[in-house]
Amino acid sequence: MSRDRIHRVGIGTDLHRLAPGHVLRLGGVEIPFDLGLLGHSDGDVVCHAVIDAICGAAGLPDIGDHFPDTDARYKGCNSGALLSKIVEEIAGLGYAVVNVDVVIGAERPKLTNYKQAIGRSLAGRLGIEPGCVGVKAKTGEGVGAVGRGEAITCTAVVGLTRRET
Repeated sequence: MSRDRIHRVGIGTDLHRLAPGHVLRLGGVEIPFDLGLLGHSDGDVVCHAVIDAICGAAGLPDIGDHFPDTDARYKGCNSGALLSKIVEEIAGLGYAVVNVDVVIGAERPKLTNYKQAIGRSLAGRLGIEPGCVGVKAKTGEGVGAVGRGEAITCTAVVGLTRRET
């Protein structure tokens, strides 16, 4: 490990209710489904968890401070664009994302066929290789809001690096 680099790790989580009349977008990938995520923005729990993980690793305030749900500018916005803004912000501080690992909790739809697309989408937004993104999907085994199919959740862990000045 080089002495001129600083490595930091952050964790983020998010959960949104499923509701009719909304688009289901996870990690920037639109997934055909009869329900979507309810939120001020598009409710993309994957992007939201990754944003919070990046903010935590960089020592920045969380997603709610950056993009408050009281601000009309973010109503219905694509969360991938918010993720790109955070990546630009940390780049200005000298940080770069090294890797990200996400675990999506969803009873349905089954996400097996979307994990690679989600990984590629995140890699593109983060400026890293797809091999530096891990995407896993788990069910709720019938337990809790996720298990009853009422919500989708995501937990993300992000590694950052910064050149020491």
